[in-house]
Amino acid sequence: MTTTSEKPSPTATGQAVRVGGADGILEAEQVRGFIREQLAGVDVDGRSVCVLVPDGTRTCPMPLLMGAVHEALHGRVSRLTVLIALGTHAAMSEAHLGRHLGYQPGHLEETYPGMTVVNHEWWKPETFANLGTIPASRLEELSEGRLSVEVPVLLNKAVVEHDIALVVGPVLPHEVVGISGGNKYFFPGVAGQQIIDVSHWLGALITSAEIIGTTGLTPVRALINEGAALIPAEKLAFCVVGGTGSYADSLHSVSFGDTIASWADAAEVCAASHVTYLDEPVHTVLSLVPRMYEDIWTGAKGFYKLEPVVADGGEVILYAPHITQISAMHPEINEIGYHCRDYFVKQWDRFKHVHWGTLAHSTHLRGAGTYDAQTGEERLRVQVTLATGIPEEVCRAANLGYRDPASIDVAAAEADPDVFVVPRAGEVLFRLR
Repeated sequence: MTTTSEKPSPTATGQAVRVGGADGILEAEQVRGFIREQLAGVDVDGRSVCVLVPDGTRTCPMPLLMGAVHEALHGRVSRLTVLIALGTHAAMSEAHLGRHLGYQPGHLEETYPGMTVVNHEWWKPETFANLGTIPASRLEELSEGRLSVEVPVLLNKAVVEHDIALVVGPVLPHEVVGISGGNKYFFPGVAGQQIIDVSHWLGALITSAEIIGTTGLTPVRALINEGAALIPAEKLAFCVVGGTGSYADSLHSVSFGDTIASWADAAEVCAASHVTYLDEPVHTVLSLVPRMYEDIWTGAKGFYKLEPVVADGGEVILYAPHITQISAMHPEINEIGYHCRDYFVKQWDRFKHVHWGTLAHSTHLRGAGTYDAQTGEERLRVQVTLATGIPEEVCRAANLGYRDPASIDVAAAEADPDVFVVPRAGEVLFRLR
C-alpha cells in the first residue's frame, strides 16, 4: 500500500510518499514498482543524476534498490553517477563495490549500462566544491549556543556537477544526528573535513545518549540542513527502513520526496521498528559486532546503541574477533585514546588541534562520565571492553578494557540470565521504558 504523509513536520518542506510501514516487510516487486512509479513522475529526461548511496557499513538490499533506480533512469538521463558516501571511512574496493551494488566486479557496464561508480575521495582536496560558509553567528543559533565558529561548506564536486542529487539509502538511529539519512548523505557523507568535524563535535557536546534516536530537528540535523540548502542541484531521496534480525536484507518501507520530507517520514518508521525497549537496566552486555564493521571506528556502533540501557557501573563487551585495528583512516585516535566529553572540554587548549570528529568518536565510544581538572581524575559510567583481534596493550593504551576473544563463549552467555547478548549489534537502538 502506498500512502502520502501529510503530518506537519518541523523539518519538512513538502510531502513524502511511502510504501510499507513498521509492521510489515515489502516484497521485492513492491519496492521496484514503487521506485519506477515515483521516478516516472520526476522530470529527469535529458538531465544528469548523481545517486548518493551508503558504503558497506549500512544494511539494506542495495542491489534491489540500485537495480530499480537504474531501470527507471537508464535511457532517460544524460549522465548517471553513483557516489559512495564514505564520510571519512575507507574507500570501497572494486570487489566490495560489486557485492554492495549487485554486479560482477570488473563488469559494471554489463549490469548497469551507462552508469559510473565512484568513491567519495575525501582525502583529496581537489574533489571538493566550495558552496560558501555558515557564519559563526548562524552556527551559534543552530547549535543553541554550544559553538560559534565559521564553517566552510565543502561538498564533493560530483553533486554540484549534476542536475539532480538522488539519495538512496537507509534511515537508522544515529549517535551524532539522532536519526540518520536524508541530507546526512551530503553532510558528512560527501562533505569536507570542517563541517564533518563541527557537526560531530556538536553531537558530542549534546552527547550520544541524549541525541541518539531523536526523530525531531536536532541541532546537528539543523546544521546539516543549513549546508544542504546551499546545494544547487535538485535534491530528492528514497529513504528506506530496513528489516532487523532474520529480515535484515529486507525492507519495512520506502519513502520518497525531497530530502527533508522523505527523511522525516522514514524517521517515524525507523523509531517504531529500530528501537527496542527494556523494562530495567542491564549490567553486562555482550555486543556481537557483525563483519560489515571492519574496525572499531565503525564497530563502535555496537556500544552506541546499547549505552542507554546499561546500569551505572555496568560493562559492554564488544565481541568482534575479526577486527584487528582501531582505525586505519584515523590513527590519531590511538594517540588520544577514549575519554568522556568533559575530559576534552575541560582541557580544550590541549586537544582543540585534533580533528573534532576524532574527539567526537572518542566520547561516543567512552560514553558518559566526568573529569576533574584539579585532580586529573576521570570517572566513567560504563566499562567498555574489546574482545577483538586488537592486542591487549593497544586496547589498554587507548583507555579501553581487554578480553581475549577466545575466552568468550557466546552460547554460555546466551544461557546466562545476567548477560544481555545482542546479535548483529549496531543498528537497533535499545532504550529503557
